[in-house]
Amino acid sequence: MNWITKTCLLLMVVGGLNWGMVGLFDFDLVAFLFGPMTILSRIVYIVVGLATVWAVVDYFYSPKIMVEE
Repeated sequence: MNWITKTCLLLMVVGGLNWGMVGLFDFDLVAFLFGPMTILSRIVYIVVGLATVWAVVDYFYSPKIMVEE
């Protein structure tokens, strides 16, 4: 796994935790830190979304190692 994929997975975890907090506590950490829908918060949302697309594409198009049992 290369550094880009690892970074994307980290961003997906951060995004998932943020959505979990929105669902459970009605608290958006990104909006709290950067303001509601400011240019900086929109950039964070876009980067997390692009990271998710990268990770999904990487998962489906990377060669898989088949292990026989």
